[in-house]
Amino acid sequence: MKNRTSLHQLPQQNIFRKGDVFVLFGELFGRGYANGLVNEARKAGMQIVGITVGRRDANNSLRPLNDEELAVAQAGLGGKIINVPLMAGFDLDAPAGEPTPTDLLGSMTLKTWMDDNLDWEHIEKCREVGVKRFKDSVAEVMTLLAGMVPDGRNVFFAHTMAGGIPKAKVFLAIANRVYKGRGDRFMSSQVLLESDLGKLILKNFDEVSANTFQHLIDGSQTIRARVEASGGQVRYSAYGYHGTEVLIDDSYEWQTYTNYTQGLAKMRLERIAQAAWRNNIKATVYNCPEIRTNSSDIFAGVELPLILLLNALKKEGGGAWAEAQWQACREFLLEGVTLEDVLQKVADFQGSEVMQGFRDFAAWPMPNSPAQADLTIGTSDEILKMHRDSKALITDLLSSLVIEATGPLIFRESSAPAGPVLWLNHDIIGRQLNQLHA
Repeated sequence: MKNRTSLHQLPQQNIFRKGDVFVLFGELFGRGYANGLVNEARKAGMQIVGITVGRRDANNSLRPLNDEELAVAQAGLGGKIINVPLMAGFDLDAPAGEPTPTDLLGSMTLKTWMDDNLDWEHIEKCREVGVKRFKDSVAEVMTLLAGMVPDGRNVFFAHTMAGGIPKAKVFLAIANRVYKGRGDRFMSSQVLLESDLGKLILKNFDEVSANTFQHLIDGSQTIRARVEASGGQVRYSAYGYHGTEVLIDDSYEWQTYTNYTQGLAKMRLERIAQAAWRNNIKATVYNCPEIRTNSSDIFAGVELPLILLLNALKKEGGGAWAEAQWQACREFLLEGVTLEDVLQKVADFQGSEVMQGFRDFAAWPMPNSPAQADLTIGTSDEILKMHRDSKALITDLLSSLVIEATGPLIFRESSAPAGPVLWLNHDIIGRQLNQLHA
């Protein structure tokens, strides 16, 4: 992808109303973008239906939620959950009696993993088992869902599946060096991706983050045809990340977190939406700003661009409410440290010669480098130390604001989406927040 289409105008349409159906294709866990979208569906009075990824038992066998788990999950969602396990990926799948890909990784060590080879013929068999399992479960889910979708109602399918890192001990140690290592502890992301371990991870990312969107679109074809034939409309959304524009020297500039290992899968996700669009299916990937989530905390420095949202809040018509967010952020900092100090540190980071080379949109996702890792991780550490409490951060507040803004932006834009891939940059996030709190 050489060009990006950014949303610059607040969407005004909303086709979704009471009695329509909102389907969350991915389980709702803790803090994350999906919460903002579910809140919008709830406000619109839609019937909310969710799924579960299921749980693994002691033998790694996939099972549905038990009664207690189901009750907790449905209370959190505010709707009914179809209790058919939809765990994506193939890292724990294999033909009966044979080792899973995760089993194969068990023999890898920090000394051997770069040279260890995997049996790709066997890996492919495991992938086929995992894909069949997932598609069969999607078919079961859609059969049950069909009875919940009345004729003529609009349906919003929100895809939220992402991830795919196998649970291998050796990878935890490697990840700490790729994403948090600098100096002697630096490790090249490219070395990881060129190893058999890295190639396996990329394949699993594709299955979890991207191909599940295709399975959703294909699996819901019968429902889509019936809904559209009876006067309703169907929409699909998915969450992407492909860098984001932030305010640098008073203009919005594209930048990104490096190394974003999932980037190739996110581009695959975009291509799936583009192919669906060509078939007159309104499927849109929304590339959102990075936020801090339970899964993103392994990536040191991913939160740095988020701090610049404070400047966008002021630039995009901010008034008393925007000023209140600045003041709230000041309260997180040590005595003697100003918010302006923090913003200047991020501005220096973004404007540094080292980071300039990583703002090449066409080359995304680029591998890390020793200088880039040193600067990114070092700046992140320095800003962390400027806080009163390492567990109460400026970026926690700002992440919640991004979630609050992306919910209505995606919900309303999906009524009449401008295209298959859209960027939600800091300008539209700031404008949406200021309007919500006017």
